[in-house]
Amino acid sequence: MRVLVAEDEEILAELVATGLRRAGFAVDTVYSGDAAQAYLGLHDYDVVVLDRDLPRVHGDDVARELVASGSRTRILMLTAAASTEDRVAGLDLGADDYISKPFEFPELVSRVRALRRRTARPVPPQLERYGIRLDTVRRSASRDGRELDLSPKEFTVLQLLLEADGGTVGVEELLERAWDANAAPSPGAPLRPSREMPHSGVVVDCVGTLCEKLGEPAVIRTVQGVGYAL
Repeated sequence: MRVLVAEDEEILAELVATGLRRAGFAVDTVYSGDAAQAYLGLHDYDVVVLDRDLPRVHGDDVARELVASGSRTRILMLTAAASTEDRVAGLDLGADDYISKPFEFPELVSRVRALRRRTARPVPPQLERYGIRLDTVRRSASRDGRELDLSPKEFTVLQLLLEADGGTVGVEELLERAWDANAAPSPGAPLRPSREMPHSGVVVDCVGTLCEKLGEPAVIRTVQGVGYAL
């Protein structure tokens, strides 16, 4: 699941992004309306957490443009105003949900997940193949009864491979759905401050580590020049 956080208070934006990443989401952050428009035009986000009072291009205009384009991206609007009139105005713009500052973080995560479920293909609570069992609700994984200690990225990659049901998942799709512009190149490495998207090397590293954790016999195969299959 990929989320864009558009919030001009940079500290708040990064706190929200960090928390969402810990919840297993791939998250990008921008601090102005024009940057939000650029990112929304470049990537296929599931949800945008959109502050109404963005500089340069107002959040309302970002919402209008997104709705007019027919985008599948769901809008969770943030605002410091809590009046009923303000909430109604935001929803009338095309926002799918609305939350006022200050907010409780677990509520924000729950609302983001709820918005994703509106457009996502239903995922079974448990995915199984080759002795691998993935619980998508508890975010736990095991193989032949042995618990697997997976990082959030490893879990997401394994889930995407299981969902493909033997089909090939391309490297570009893995990058788009599991990584963000601040992705660490490998588990335990610091987040990169660069706004450039990670390259295929991070996928190779992640899949290599995942294969080691899954153990023998090997179940992930490389489809040369395309991606990976389970």
